[in-house]
Amino acid sequence: MQPDLHSYEPRHGHGLPHDPFNAIVGPRPIGWIGTHDGAGGHNLAPYSFFNAFNYVPPIVGFASVMAKDTLHNAQATGEFTWNLVTRPLAEAMNRSSAMVGPEVDEFVLAGVTPLASTLIQAPRVAESPVSFECRVTQVLQLQTTEGALVPTWLVLGEVVAVHIARHLLVDGIYDTAAAHPVVRGGGAADYFEIAESARFRMPRPR
Repeated sequence: MQPDLHSYEPRHGHGLPHDPFNAIVGPRPIGWIGTHDGAGGHNLAPYSFFNAFNYVPPIVGFASVMAKDTLHNAQATGEFTWNLVTRPLAEAMNRSSAMVGPEVDEFVLAGVTPLASTLIQAPRVAESPVSFECRVTQVLQLQTTEGALVPTWLVLGEVVAVHIARHLLVDGIYDTAAAHPVVRGGGAADYFEIAESARFRMPRPR
């Protein structure tokens, strides 16, 4: 039976108190991205449009809505880090989302420690139990169906180094729930924590 639907064309508006798009496509992994400006300055910022896109080689990407410091740094240096946001780090992540000038070091603002990477110069978050070192492979400016450019850039990067806290490896298998990762929901302030109680198993059909 067809449910009672609220239907709309996004170009004509959604007719609701808040755009539901982000809440529908969610929760989403958080791209907590570390970069540097090539001159000693550090930047750390969370992106709610983030995900993994390929296995071999591993490729991740984040979308920068408007041209922000992270985008400029990634384009200039060709590298960035991704750092897992866990529940204990949620407030620090939120502090790093403040709209501040490029001269502000968000590692300091967030109260976290920059940690030297092994293969690239972009810093990692020392307090994060999982991080990726990435080299930029593509930067794509998004466009509409009519070909008009959108002020949003998709930054894709190959993961060249992975760092995992050993306590998250159970018999050699990464335990997602054990890290208590935080993911982005909809609205201005909704987040979710992934915990063991949310786990269920469903093997693929053969």
